[in-house]
Amino acid sequence: MKPVTADQAAINQAADLLRQGRLVALPTETVYGLGADAKNPEAVKRIFAAKGRPADHPLIVHIPDKAALTDWAIEIPEIAWKLAERFWPGPLTIVLKKHPDVPMEVTGGQNTVALRVPNHPVVLAVLTEFGGGIAAPSANRFCRISPTQASHVEEELGDKVDMILDGGACEVGLESTIVDLSGDQPRLLRPGQLSKTEIEAVLGSALIVPEADEEIHVPGRKDVHYSPKTQAFLCTPEQVQVILRGNVLQHRHKMGILSYATEINSNLFDYVIQMPKNVNDYGHLLYSKLRELDHAELDLILVEQPPQTEVWLAVNNRLQKAAKQYLEDFQSRLTDK
Repeated sequence: MKPVTADQAAINQAADLLRQGRLVALPTETVYGLGADAKNPEAVKRIFAAKGRPADHPLIVHIPDKAALTDWAIEIPEIAWKLAERFWPGPLTIVLKKHPDVPMEVTGGQNTVALRVPNHPVVLAVLTEFGGGIAAPSANRFCRISPTQASHVEEELGDKVDMILDGGACEVGLESTIVDLSGDQPRLLRPGQLSKTEIEAVLGSALIVPEADEEIHVPGRKDVHYSPKTQAFLCTPEQVQVILRGNVLQHRHKMGILSYATEINSNLFDYVIQMPKNVNDYGHLLYSKLRELDHAELDLILVEQPPQTEVWLAVNNRLQKAAKQYLEDFQSRLTDK
């Protein structure tokens, strides 16, 4: 399926396809989403089939504005309206108790629903024309690198999608922050561009961060996610220096590196990408650059870890799921070939 330019005719066609229960890939400010009518259980099932996604993994429902919250959720707390007023349209997903009319297929069998108003003119135009909510996880195969360009969707899903609307490269490039307001205390289920501090300033209270091993069914919670096909390893700057000195290398591998702080002036690496120092620029480029390395027919990809501070929390979260930590298996991999 070839991407089509998102003009008005294409937007109208996309809305018609959604009404027919078909799948449409849509640009948002975060990543491209694989959209279906969120009130149509059979259409929603097609999302899971196309992605190879487990049925208990809930979907985010995209809505046109905050007024639509009452169509999808019940017992909406005042803090939800405050967050919506401050951050919507934008890269924030709010989890609330679901309205009885919301199909369980959308929520992964849970009694909560994840909602957001995206900040991209194309998806907002489709939402307005369609007149309903659009369930839309990232438009890629489950656990693979998220798509930030229409061509990535074509590569990932091919003819499993009925239409790909091309709205250009995604501005943010990382999935939305997810905040759960369905319980007694607000919880941060997934970090994103919107920081914990920014959200807490609006809430007027602390966000609880669940333990890593707590079983929560939410997008991006799997241990392995956002992953290239090529084996990738996450290394500290110090570990990169060790590798550059050749202390762990006994045999030649075709290797690439996503570098942050270290300037790579070495023929050790066959493919070098130097990432920007600004966190938003880094997030914008991350998935497209991982995909570029994945296409380079490498044996290994090294990723130099950026700063481990709050502002980098979302980037580090994605990297920790996309790449293994630097462990003994890395050294053994280097010497196996």
